[in-house]
Amino acid sequence: MAKLYFRYGAMNSGKSTALLQAAYNYEERGQRVLLAKPQIDTKGDEDVVSRLGVTRHVDFLVGHDADLRELFHRAASNAHPDSAHRDLEVSCLLIDEAQFLTTEQVDDLMRIAVLDNVPVMCYGIRTDFQTRAFPGSARLLEIAHTLEELKTICRCGKKALFNGRTVDGTFVFSGSQVAIDGVHVGYESLCANCYLEESGGVLLPRIDIKAEFH
Repeated sequence: MAKLYFRYGAMNSGKSTALLQAAYNYEERGQRVLLAKPQIDTKGDEDVVSRLGVTRHVDFLVGHDADLRELFHRAASNAHPDSAHRDLEVSCLLIDEAQFLTTEQVDDLMRIAVLDNVPVMCYGIRTDFQTRAFPGSARLLEIAHTLEELKTICRCGKKALFNGRTVDGTFVFSGSQVAIDGVHVGYESLCANCYLEESGGVLLPRIDIKAEFH
């Protein structure tokens, strides 16, 4: 039986780089992989983008209400005609920015791993800029066979745990759960001490919020 993996870390912990390296490792051995990411992640459009400058086109995008297992089956049976591995069975499904998936879509990933016997490797962050879990990450932490933390450091040199959001260079602690890194919005990986320093000592209480998808 194949497994569902969740490899998580704060921003700038090399998640997309690790995903692209995993894809390269499979293909170097003549095996076929599929890459996907949530449609809401507009950074790179239809590409997985590493902060090291490496990019790769995804095989399919996952809309907010999409049946992820159906998308996987469709992509697995309709490989791009230029693919060197189009006649091979899929050896692994790689998901970037998995925190943006819904709980139902994460359940689909478990079905792909267990019922379709295809390993699924998910990469993403656990919590948003207010230290609250994303729905996809929460579900992955609940059901994934294997959890692996990808580590990075804060500006002070300590291990980074949290993702601070900035707008025009100033830290903010209110707003929509989802705001893609861009010209005005940025993120910085922070340790607990530096996060509390920037937030005035506040770790926001856990309340019911709804992620805003645009």
